[in-house]
Amino acid sequence: MRFLRRSAPSTVGADPTDTDPAQGNGDSTRTAGKGRPTPKRREAETKRRGPAPAPPRTQREASRLARANRPDKEQRRRDAAERRERMAAGDDRVLMPRDRGPVKAYIRDVVDSRPHLMGLFMPLAVIVVLSLLVQVPSVQQYLSMFSLVALSVMIIEGIYLGASVTKKARAKFPDATINPVTTGWYAFTRASQLRRLRIPKPRMARGANP
Repeated sequence: MRFLRRSAPSTVGADPTDTDPAQGNGDSTRTAGKGRPTPKRREAETKRRGPAPAPPRTQREASRLARANRPDKEQRRRDAAERRERMAAGDDRVLMPRDRGPVKAYIRDVVDSRPHLMGLFMPLAVIVVLSLLVQVPSVQQYLSMFSLVALSVMIIEGIYLGASVTKKARAKFPDATINPVTTGWYAFTRASQLRRLRIPKPRMARGANP
């Protein structure tokens, strides 16, 4: 019967904003919330990688795992050789912190531009050892005297070299903070090494003006 049929709800005068929540408000750019917090990056990476492998249970398994994760011996040798070449060339990216920077490079150039008696420091150490091994008193006396005189000359030359290098470095880099003690010691240690054993390798020829 007609009066038992439910009449359709009238839309006349209805609020246009009162719509079915399942249909949305017509804005295609909005999306419904996820209903859960966003996982952290570490948790997401853990899920992607899967469970961690079980730790080794025996010494043999630990040794096998260490050998598997160890880089190739030939590759290590090539990397070490490349690093030595870059250090010898003066690449700041592989040099030790005490050798980095333009100030230290200039100090090395000043030291390498002329010969020094301090370059005989290592041969002098050999002479001192020989003076202790030789059992002839007269030879020990002469060797000890020569070693004392040579060491005194090297100390005097080192003090003069440190002062002159500090003066030149301050004139070359007026805005840099240059400590005379550390600069003088760096110049002394550089000059006391044999020229062919210095790292980085000398860039300046003897007699040049850096």
